[in-house]
Amino acid sequence: MDTRKRGSTSEMQVTSIRLEPELKERLREISGEQGYQTLIREVLWQFVEQQMGENEVQSYSSEDRRSPSRPPLLSMSDIRATFRAVSQQEEQCAITGQRIQPQQEMLLGLTTNGEIIALSMAIA
Repeated sequence: MDTRKRGSTSEMQVTSIRLEPELKERLREISGEQGYQTLIREVLWQFVEQQMGENEVQSYSSEDRRSPSRPPLLSMSDIRATFRAVSQQEEQCAITGQRIQPQQEMLLGLTTNGEIIALSMAIA
């Protein structure tokens, strides 16, 4: 799970990388409405967290990442399966940003990359 706070794109530094046209097109297809640059940032942060260990990258919480003021990171096409569950703590839906209260029914989603995420019942 991501733990680093990200600012708006106006606060980010511009970095140029060269991508093969086919790679760029496939990234666009995979990312959908999210946009391939956002997808690339997410993949890079996941790599950094795997290399450092999640406890060392702490300034960015999943709540910040999925706040309603930011566009959702995931869409229903990113979900392979859902399972009914009851929240044991406050969560936030990875698609809508809606808060899920403790003891509230929710869904757990299995993403196409194997991550388990919190989902509100509103998406069912």
